[in-house]
Order: sequence, then C-alpha cells, then structure tokens
Amino acid sequence: MSDQVMVRDVAIGGGAPVSIQSMTNVDSRDEKALLRQIRELEDAGCEIIRISVPDMDALETFREVRKKTDSPLVADIHFDYRLAVGSGNIGSEERVRAVVEAAKARRIPIRVGVNSGSLEKDILEKYGHVTAEALADSALRNVKLLEDMDFGDIVISIKSSSVRMTYGAYKIAAEKTSHPFHIGITEAGTLRRGQVKSATGIGALLLSGIGDTMRVSLTSDPVNEVYFAKEILEAIGLREPQFDIVSCPTCGRTKIDLEALANNVEDRLKAEKDLPSGLKIAVMGC
Repeated sequence: MSDQVMVRDVAIGGGAPVSIQSMTNVDSRDEKALLRQIRELEDAGCEIIRISVPDMDALETFREVRKKTDSPLVADIHFDYRLAVGSGNIGSEERVRAVVEAAKARRIPIRVGVNSGSLEKDILEKYGHVTAEALADSALRNVKLLEDMDFGDIVISIKSSSVRMTYGAYKIAAEKTSHPFHIGITEAGTLRRGQVKSATGIGALLLSGIGDTMRVSLTSDPVNEVYFAKEILEAIGLREPQFDIVSCPTCGRTKIDLEALANNVEDRLKAEKDLPSGLKIAVMGC
C-alpha cells in the first residue's frame, strides 16, 4: 500500500479511493472564467483541480480563486521557482529547497511530474533516448532530492503519450518507492482516440494495483475528462455505477433495431433522477 498524502480534504494513497483530477484550460488570468470552469468540473464529479500558473499575474488570480472555492487546487508550475507550489522544472537545488521549505511550512504536498519532454540531459545520454527506464530514473532522482531535504508529502506523476512506455515506467518506479502515484496518459489525443489510449493505459495500471489519483488527458472540454475517468473506475469495479447496461452485440438472429433500443434505454436512465444505485439492465436481441 502506498503512503497517504492529503490535498486539502482529499486523501491520495494509503488505501483511499482513487481520486479524479482534471485541469482548467481557460486563461489562468481570467478569474471569472476559472471559477465558472471549476464549478462545471465540480458538478461533473472532479475531486482535485489543477490550474496552470505561468506568471505572476496568474499567481495573483490563483490566490483570489483559492478564496472562492472549497475544491482542492493544484498549482501547475514550470521553470519559475518563485511561483512554485510544485517542483517540476524549477532549476537549481537551492530553488528546489526554497519551494520545499515553503511547502513544508504550509503542509502542502508537492507533485513531482516527469514526462517524456522533460528528461535531464545526462539521463537521455545514459539511455540514448526516452525510455520507460529513463522516465522512472528521472522521477526517482527528483523524489530523492526532496527526501534528502526531509520532505515526504510527495505525489509522483510519470507520463508519456505512449501507453506502453507509461505503463513500463510506473511498473519500475512502483517497485522502488511507496509514494502515491498520479497516473494518466499525457497528450492522449482527441476525444475518441484519447479515450481509447487512456482506458488502456490507466486501466492496465489500476488492475496492476498502481495508481492513487488519475487524470484522463483529452483535447476536449475538461468536463469530458471527468466523465470518462468515472467510467474507467466503474468499469474496473473501483466505483459502483448508478447503472450498468449489458447489451447484445447483435448477430444474424436479431430481429429488432437493438442499437436504437439500447441507446434509448441508456438515455432514459441517464435522465432519471431517482434511480437506486447498482442497477444492471440487460438489453438483448434474441
């Protein structure tokens, strides 16, 4: 079992249910747009919301947004350690230490995020190109840097757009650390293609016992990420669905328009407000 980290009131790891994350995609300096999108994500069932903080103006907006929502928020930081509530790509050890001391004082966890575009030069030289081993190596190196500074509230994210590489990297890292993992297939693609890659990669990791929080990355409205993440967790059995439809794939014995019937049943069930949870409905063609 992984260690547990608290993000506001949401537990990550330590046997807690796998939480669903998404990320806003409106201008991080637009407070009204951010709050509107946060409400939409909350209504969809998002439990942790990431916001990109690229500059000081966005940081000031983040501060104001923090006052106006109870949702756990994650500041997504790159390069400028002065903005940081996270430690990816922020430079020297002294700058990392500054972030660690600030996070420690405020009891804020740090997400160590590694992806195939952010590997250190010496690691790329060691492995020749981006590999699962290289990704795991980079993540564990950065985790050790924080651990050596006596900081342990860490969540690890290792992502690639390759399902196989992402799966391999997490498998390697999971054997060497007990910190909780944020899983997902980064830059998975458009709605249809991205759902396939995310279901394959995230599903495989969860069925292997790896993953404490997750994001489905889609080139789409982030609300769709939340809906599909819930479907993955339900399909695997980590969340109880309100209803499950078992429908026949049809064959030459089918004498009715089963596709239309099954879709109609699903649409009517989705619209029903007072359904008991855990229903399983069969729509069969013969």
